Amino acid sequence: MDRIDIRIDVLAVSAVDLIWPMPAERSADAARRVGRARDIQRSGFEAAGLGGVGTNARCSTAMIEKLRRARTCRPAIAPRRGRENEVFGAGYHRVLKVARTLADLDGNETVGRIHLAEAISYRIAGERLSTAA
Repeated sequence: MDRIDIRIDVLAVSAVDLIWPMPAERSADAARRVGRARDIQRSGFEAAGLGGVGTNARCSTAMIEKLRRARTCRPAIAPRRGRENEVFGAGYHRVLKVARTLADLDGNETVGRIHLAEAISYRIAGERLSTAA
């Protein structure tokens, strides 16, 4: 489970949800947003001299550390020095990659608290799932 970046619990769909679905983002709009995020990621990696990397998901731990020190991946709020492994274990860099991607999808240059919190929530959901199994 530690090799998976995002783990989400999905609830069953009710009959009411099928009959009266909530308004949702159109697929074409989501595709445009994802395309913009990928362009941001690709150009960011090229600017950092990492032209062979196209997405945050393909970024190695060493690259994430390089980018984090260069402030391009540093979250607006970070764990106290030395606490990252204590807080996230081996998933620390995976959380950073997901948070960076969420910021890219929002069109933000910096990773905000909201992006970090959402990335952590995806990690926690999976940990609950693995302990239940």
